[in-house]
Amino acid sequence: MKKVKTTITGIFCLMLAATSAFAQSGIKQMPAEQRAELLTLRMATSLKLDSAQKEKVSRINLKYAQKMDPVIQGTGSKMSRFKAFRSISIEKEAELKSILTKEQFAQFQQQQQEMKDELRARRKAGESLKN
Repeated sequence: MKKVKTTITGIFCLMLAATSAFAQSGIKQMPAEQRAELLTLRMATSLKLDSAQKEKVSRINLKYAQKMDPVIQGTGSKMSRFKAFRSISIEKEAELKSILTKEQFAQFQQQQQEMKDELRARRKAGESLKN
């Protein structure tokens, strides 16, 4: 059992690293369909989605990836884009909550927080390099 968890964790970390590399190399150029597909694959693996859940999550990810396109491509201020991103994310989380089990949703939220923490750490590292 421990080997399985370690393997799954390793796969998730590799997928997260690959997703981060995609994000850094040009998320603006990545079509919504591709972003949604990558996210669905990552979620299916890390949250152990069954086939019905995976199908529903895939539709939700595509819907919100398409909603996110104008925000990603937008030229508005960072604050206005952040507010739009946050609003869309809240809507998406509400839909996901109705599909995922309590355990899966808690794990999803934990993963989201870990990504936020990682982004903050990168931002701080980037700011300290500028100074």
